[in-house]
Amino acid sequence: MAVDAVEEFERHRSKLFGLAYRMLGSTEEAEDVVQDAFLRWHQASAVESPWAWLAKVATNLCVNRLASARARRESYVGFWLPEPVLTAGGALGPLESAEQRELVSLAFLVLLERLNPLERAVFVLREAFDYSHREVAEVIDSSEANSRQLYTRARRRLAEARGSSDRRVDQACPRDLVESFLAAAEQGDLPGLEKVLAEDVTVWVDGGGRVGAARRPISGVSQVARYLVGSLSIAGQGVRLSATEVNGALGLLARAGEELVGVLVPETSDGRISGIRIIANPDKLWLSGVEEPADSRWR
Repeated sequence: MAVDAVEEFERHRSKLFGLAYRMLGSTEEAEDVVQDAFLRWHQASAVESPWAWLAKVATNLCVNRLASARARRESYVGFWLPEPVLTAGGALGPLESAEQRELVSLAFLVLLERLNPLERAVFVLREAFDYSHREVAEVIDSSEANSRQLYTRARRRLAEARGSSDRRVDQACPRDLVESFLAAAEQGDLPGLEKVLAEDVTVWVDGGGRVGAARRPISGVSQVARYLVGSLSIAGQGVRLSATEVNGALGLLARAGEELVGVLVPETSDGRISGIRIIANPDKLWLSGVEEPADSRWR
């Protein structure tokens, strides 16, 4: 392959990874799709529009993978969460608006699991990459009318999945709130934890059957506080917590010594922590994206 062809592919690699990750919710599978796309790029000739060509190849590779991925997730042990990505360095592209950040949030990627592969492809191309229905139709080898139908159906399903809750979820988790949460959690201070948690706070833990973890969501301020102090063994165990950007939001990396043992991503509502998603499955704790900034350590 000519050097300029390799350079052309590399110009699109990050964007291609962002597309595949939004489609699959898995960094490992997204990297595999990028590699498969490169192999096809290596064999191609006379490509007039490199990004359009690569996006179509990657999208179709993802659509093919999603069917088997859904079967695996149906038999997944416990609650499934996407693999986290460190996004401060632009691993998933620009995340300059609240809408862009929401589209890569762990919560929203879980919602996308409700869509069938073509609905997900159309939604991601439209919302995250600003494709027109004509461009989407070219990618999925269909008509503009069908693209519109798939997009409408996807939006309806996502709205239904979100339910009718009036709670306003804040995209940015205030630093002082998280500092209070960390101080209370590390000291095993149950009353202190309860002060920063919403009454109906919920914790979702993805252990994948690999580590001891709750297999169903835990709800309620006292139940969640006890779980964080007890089951996660934050207090008195030498676990170091540091803050960094995970999937476009403030997240916490939990390390025991040099080993990463968990990623926690809180969300807030009305000034309190209303939800926490915890990835503890060791298979998901190799982080894509930039390294954690040196000054992000809070202790």
